[in-house]
Amino acid sequence: MVNQGTRLINLQKLARGSHKNVNPLRGMVQFLVVRRAFALNEARSKVRKPCSPLRIGYLGEWLLGRSFGLKQLAPGLAGQLAAWGLAIVSVYVAVAVVTPLLGHWGLLGDAQGGLGSPIYAPPSLEHWCGTDRLGRDVCSRTLAGSGVALQVVALALVLALVIGVPLGMLSGYLGGWLDRSLVLVMDTLYTLPVLLLSVVLAFLLGKGLPNAAAALCVVYVPQYFRVVRNQTAQVKAELFVEAARSLGAGPLWILRRYLFRNVITTVPVLLSLNAADAVLVLGGLGFLGLGLPESIPEWGSDLQQALGAVPTGIWWTALFPGLAMFVLVLGLSFLGEGLEGWLSGAGSQNTASST
Repeated sequence: MVNQGTRLINLQKLARGSHKNVNPLRGMVQFLVVRRAFALNEARSKVRKPCSPLRIGYLGEWLLGRSFGLKQLAPGLAGQLAAWGLAIVSVYVAVAVVTPLLGHWGLLGDAQGGLGSPIYAPPSLEHWCGTDRLGRDVCSRTLAGSGVALQVVALALVLALVIGVPLGMLSGYLGGWLDRSLVLVMDTLYTLPVLLLSVVLAFLLGKGLPNAAAALCVVYVPQYFRVVRNQTAQVKAELFVEAARSLGAGPLWILRRYLFRNVITTVPVLLSLNAADAVLVLGGLGFLGLGLPESIPEWGSDLQQALGAVPTGIWWTALFPGLAMFVLVLGLSFLGEGLEGWLSGAGSQNTASST
């Protein structure tokens, strides 16, 4: 480095033509070549080292790279949160897929069968997480509850997307009386508390997996509607939309070809954050006895049944379902916050580069 620095100083002198019998143009070219080499060395030194497979969040970083075609995550807190969140959610998805297979092969106890087991048995080699008041294995019910929670939340959010996104695009693009009517209805639903609205809908629809998903769906439709409508109202004033309209493109063609890809970018962030909130709302419905039938393992109902045994020192019936719910909500929140920071950082960089 000392020799290179000395050479750079000499080349600077050559570039200024301070040495005699030296072509200034040649000195300037050599100076630029050496400065470029210094810049490349500095850039290589700042490149982040490959992640160790033992590092927490490496699974999520690898999945994000595979899913979005990225060689590495954006540096900083946003990338790490997204990696951690996706790793946690991936583990829950894997558990939801593997749990029925383990039960079918006899490697995991039946989540409903408790007649042959003692009640309130503490954690042991036979029952890793203990048993509840009916002798059912807490570990089996907790693992089975992850699949149930993911199914209900996924169904509810897909329905909310299918309803909220098209309505928001139509309202923002067409305007007029349709826009005013939809905004009035959605704002009315949006002002109601989430849990209260879910409780009322669950009470009216009754228990069941589709009914619980429908109760959650109505809660989150206004959020997607408001976000997509505002984005559509901004994008429809762009020049490319005006050009397409002047060329004779119809409303459906413009909505599908030009507006959809521009207004859907913020939806994944809202989707992951709503998924975290939906897990809590589903647990609240189960705790109140309004969620799923008793034959389906669900974390909220297990917490409600374990509430009376906690003062007597029986902690395992409430710890494991509550911990499973907490970690899933934490992973979904990390994923949403990480994606939000990641996309906002990318958007600011694109704006800075364009200016």
